[in-house]
Amino acid sequence: MDKEKELQIIEDMQAVVAQMKADDIEENPDCEFEGFDCQCCGEEKSLAGSVVYDGIRVCNDCVLLAEIGFALGKINNIQDLIKNMEDKKLEAQCNFLKQEELGQNN
Repeated sequence: MDKEKELQIIEDMQAVVAQMKADDIEENPDCEFEGFDCQCCGEEKSLAGSVVYDGIRVCNDCVLLAEIGFALGKINNIQDLIKNMEDKKLEAQCNFLKQEELGQNN
């Protein structure tokens, strides 16, 4: 696959995933402010635009990564993305713990 086609796929997926989030917010405005811990990146994210793959809820940002990965043939399932995101998830968890500790010390 050439770079131009890859870029087109990425742009198309960005538009689709952004529209998914906008549709969720239009359908249920509260979902934009309802959070959950993404099982892929480990960050607390908005429910808006999140998707459940094989019983695993991932945030809109991770949905974008997943859909691009699927379209480009880089990953086969959500577990592949989760495995590739382990370092980012660990970093997010460490940052959360640091913030908790700072909050308790104040």
